[in-house]
Amino acid sequence: MNDDSVRARVRVRAPELTGKGGWLNTGGDDLTLTDLRGKIVLLDFWTFCCINCLHVLDELRELEEKHRDTLVIIGVHSPKFVHEAEHQAVVDAVERYEVHHPVLDDPELATWKQYAVRAWPTLVVIDPEGYVVAQHAGEGHANALRTLVEELEAEHGAKGTLRRGDGPYVPPEPVATDLRFPGKAVLLPSGNFLVSDTTRHQLVELEPDGETVVRRIGDGEFREPQGLAVLPDGKVVVADTVHHALRLLDPATGTSERIAGTGRQWWQGSPTSGPALDVDLSSPWDVAWWQGKVWIAMAGVHQLWTYDPDTGTVEVAAGTTNEGLVDGPAGEAWFAQPSGLAATEDRLWVADSETSALRWVDPDGFVHTAVGTGLFDFGHRDGEAGQALLQHPLGVTALPDGSVAVSDTYNHALRRFDPVSGEVTTLATDLREPSDAVVVGEDVVVVESARHRLTRLRLPEEAVQVESVAHRTQREATDIAPGRLRLDVVFQAPKGQKLDERYGPSTRLLVSSTPPELLLTGEGTGTDLFRELALNPELTEGVLHVSAMAASCDDDPENEYPACHVHQQDWGVPVRITEGGAARLPLILAGMDADA
Repeated sequence: MNDDSVRARVRVRAPELTGKGGWLNTGGDDLTLTDLRGKIVLLDFWTFCCINCLHVLDELRELEEKHRDTLVIIGVHSPKFVHEAEHQAVVDAVERYEVHHPVLDDPELATWKQYAVRAWPTLVVIDPEGYVVAQHAGEGHANALRTLVEELEAEHGAKGTLRRGDGPYVPPEPVATDLRFPGKAVLLPSGNFLVSDTTRHQLVELEPDGETVVRRIGDGEFREPQGLAVLPDGKVVVADTVHHALRLLDPATGTSERIAGTGRQWWQGSPTSGPALDVDLSSPWDVAWWQGKVWIAMAGVHQLWTYDPDTGTVEVAAGTTNEGLVDGPAGEAWFAQPSGLAATEDRLWVADSETSALRWVDPDGFVHTAVGTGLFDFGHRDGEAGQALLQHPLGVTALPDGSVAVSDTYNHALRRFDPVSGEVTTLATDLREPSDAVVVGEDVVVVESARHRLTRLRLPEEAVQVESVAHRTQREATDIAPGRLRLDVVFQAPKGQKLDERYGPSTRLLVSSTPPELLLTGEGTGTDLFRELALNPELTEGVLHVSAMAASCDDDPENEYPACHVHQQDWGVPVRITEGGAARLPLILAGMDADA
């Protein structure tokens, strides 16, 4: 079924935009769809913890600039974690990630529910007359959106229903601080600190007091740098996150060179090993020196990679690209946006942010979980590690006594895990989005990202007592009928494109569940974008994990090498099995659900 026929038949009036948190980047004005009539409106349902959402923000920048007089992008911030429902946290994120369009803060997911959104990120296109004309989930839709926007401009320009001119975006006033949303820090051999000044796209060297600026490094080389690792020779590897690259900094000269990555984002089907400068990476978030290699927390694809400086090569070290929490051999383990690394002699510690987990890799290549249970459970609870809870940690630091400190970012706390006792405690609270920590003598220096500073703490003799809090993601479960369930991933190739079947099937579908017993049949990988699932009658709830990919190419018979585009998305769908529930579960990858 082609995109034109679906759009011609399906005309759905766009629901109003509502959110208790109000509007950002509008100069204090509230917006309605009536205010936007005559404009093409692109709703971007995002949450700031989500690496895929951050990728989409970058994908949309060129489209936003090119069509600024006809297109209005509206970010609808729809939180997963409790911290993301705090208004100031959304304000910080909008500045941190340089969001240059209006944002609706929707802490109760009101607009999310009105638009029946099921995944972060989801993009919805509304035409100048106020009708929904397309929906896309996940990444890789920039070209399809460009084509659709140009088509809508022509169509509504001819009808007289297109209104050109400035949009409602009003930039906030800039704030002067030495650091702006710093990400990670290391201690240099000189005793100075090196900090990734993420939002300013630079590195900053500070004196041992953690405040006095020695110098700023980088003028266009970096884009939202994060992780730093000091090599045995004193040079520093930098995770150049948005450039999808690693750079090597010589602190003596302040110069750096790219040592891994092409500058392009890795997509399914791209090489996963080879000469480092020829292999694409995806949002490297942290780096650590362990076992003679640089280990990379590849947040963008939920994996760990390594860079070998002796051979100049990179390769996947752990993870499958599936998002979740699965332990075992490195090649079978699942991660969820690994964002922090710390190396000891016998363990590589991993802050696995989206599962709110602390994990580790042993020298034999097995992945273990110390704290955390999965994608939807989080909170602030101390005690025995099996029942302890974190909330989206971004950093982990090895302590002198063999324990580790966890930068428990969304709990605004520094936590401690002791692998000997198996206990989790709280070292400090009242921090603001801590994202990393560095041990200096008997002190620990914490990167307080949302306070734009380094904060020095004395390692306490006793733990801080905190009230236990447990949470689950507030997304409502989908009611499904017991027995058999039809899963449909909706995908229509964008106008002017067709599925790329030159080398075999161009689509892929992977289905699994938590707990695994939820599915009697239907799990596994296939090439069809639909699947008949059989549900376990003895269970009443669980999560369906669905990963879909489709590749389409420009439909131009005159071009021997047409441009091709990969569309992909992972869904974690909480389900509740109940009589009267749905027998079909549609998930929209691109297009409109004609059977809705």
